[in-house]
Amino acid sequence: MKVILILLTALALIACSEGPESPRGFSLPEGNVEAGKAVFISYQCLSCHTLQGVADSNAEQHLPKKVPLGGDVTKIKTYGELVSSIINPSHKIAPGFKREGYIDDDGQSLMRNYNDVMTVNELVDLVAFLQPQYNLKPFNRTNYPKYFP
Repeated sequence: MKVILILLTALALIACSEGPESPRGFSLPEGNVEAGKAVFISYQCLSCHTLQGVADSNAEQHLPKKVPLGGDVTKIKTYGELVSSIINPSHKIAPGFKREGYIDDDGQSLMRNYNDVMTVNELVDLVAFLQPQYNLKPFNRTNYPKYFP
């Protein structure tokens, strides 16, 4: 029994090892929220997105319905998730946007690739601006009645 426990512990540790693809050690500098808002406006993000409290009358609509950013969520939007959404928008597409008008024929996001135009500083500032736009709301559990036989 003791040997099995040791083997299971060893397997668990091996499975959790960090390989070269691990995000361990990845860190970007802190961004500037005001500069991030300027990046959001200058890259015309409102052409495809909505963000409560932010408007741009010069932004043309490029999608059938704009993709909302920010607002109430039941799961925190991490720094890494926001960075990934900008530099690799096809990494994770919300189920409601996996349809015509939001993805191409290969199922990839129609979001423009900004990797060759946006500087790292602009990315960091943009994420610093976007992250506080999400409001974590606790998940409301359903209270089922107790049945007694």
